[in-house]
This record gives sequence, structure tokens and C-alpha cells, in this order.
Amino acid sequence: MDAHKTAGVARVYVPNEYTVYLSGRDRTRLEGYERSLEQELSGYLLEHARRRNYDLLTRPTVSFETDERLRLGEFGIQTRLVKPPAREGEGPVQGEEGHTMVYSAVRDAPRAEPPSQRAAVASRAVVSLDDRRYVLEGPRATIGRAKDADCVLADPNVSRHHAELRRSPAGEWMIADLGSTNGVKVNERRVGSTRLNSGDRVTLGTTTFRFDVEQ
Repeated sequence: MDAHKTAGVARVYVPNEYTVYLSGRDRTRLEGYERSLEQELSGYLLEHARRRNYDLLTRPTVSFETDERLRLGEFGIQTRLVKPPAREGEGPVQGEEGHTMVYSAVRDAPRAEPPSQRAAVASRAVVSLDDRRYVLEGPRATIGRAKDADCVLADPNVSRHHAELRRSPAGEWMIADLGSTNGVKVNERRVGSTRLNSGDRVTLGTTTFRFDVEQ
């Protein structure tokens, strides 16, 4: 909701339709209480909008779908702003679908950090590729063609475990080549390892994605 708000002249509008994509195995675990969870999440979104003074065209709805491209522990969220029907009998007006944000399970539990560093290490890496966004918690995340990679790229020119994103204790991110065949480029420059900044264009094989950092 916060990531897809639209500012009007005097109001801030937010999506009112949310589709949550799960792996087949995760979807099976919701059997029997999926409808109750949808209603609970709808109520949470409604309360969140009220706290932030957001405007909703209708009460938010949540639905679950299966995406077999997702692995166990991953889920995607797609948002849409849907206008209610202007007249009785008309269907709702569907807005454009937002990017699907894919959240990865945390591979490594973060170590205890001194209080002064905890706020800094809360950053997350965001990999934007076509219509999908991978939100990676860190502190490490692999990128490659293998299904066990945190960010899977379906590119034959990408190695199975091509590169790794690493978060420093200060919350900064870097990328390191894991001995790939075709190497790593950042903003068209080939690198072995380098620090990344929001907006950097990273190329692995023939695939280019945008890198960003969320606090």
C-alpha cells in the first residue's frame, strides 16, 4: 500500500485490490482458513489506511493465487486500484496492475548488532526485473539460474550461482562475482566485486536489472 500510493490534489489514494501469490506448497498450508485470512488482512489494510489518512475507493480486498515459479517461503504481492461501478449492473473499472513484489525468505539469521548499528542494517536490497521485484532481506542473497538461488534468473547465459549480494554492518550493499562464466557488469563496467547504489544497472549474462535499497 505504501509503495503504490498516488497523490491527488488534496488526497492520497492507495490500491484497494491485493493479490498474494504463493508457491503450491505454501498455498496448500492455507487450506481450511484461507478465507478467514483474506478477511483478516483486509481489515488490517483498512486500519492501516485510516492511520495514514489514505483514501480508498472501496474496502480493500485480498485474494490468494498460486505461482509455481515461487519457492517455499517466497510470496509475491500485486496491487491494483479498482474503481467501483458507476451504475448498478456495471462491472468495476480495473486499473493498471502494479509490479509484483516478490519477497524472499531470510536464509541467514542476522547476528546481534550493537544498538547504534541496528537502524543502519535494516536496509533491504530490491532487484527490479521486468514485471517482478525481488525484495531481499540479506545479509546475503545469491543470484543465478539455479532454483535454490534467492533471485532466480531464467537466462542460459547466467551461471547457476552467478553472483551474491552482501550487506555490510553499516547497511550498505555490494555485489560479488561467484566465479561465473560471463561475469558481472555494473553500469556497463565489468567488476569482480563493488559497492552498489540505488539506481545502478546490473548485468548478468544477457539479463539487466535495476538495483535499489529500501530502508
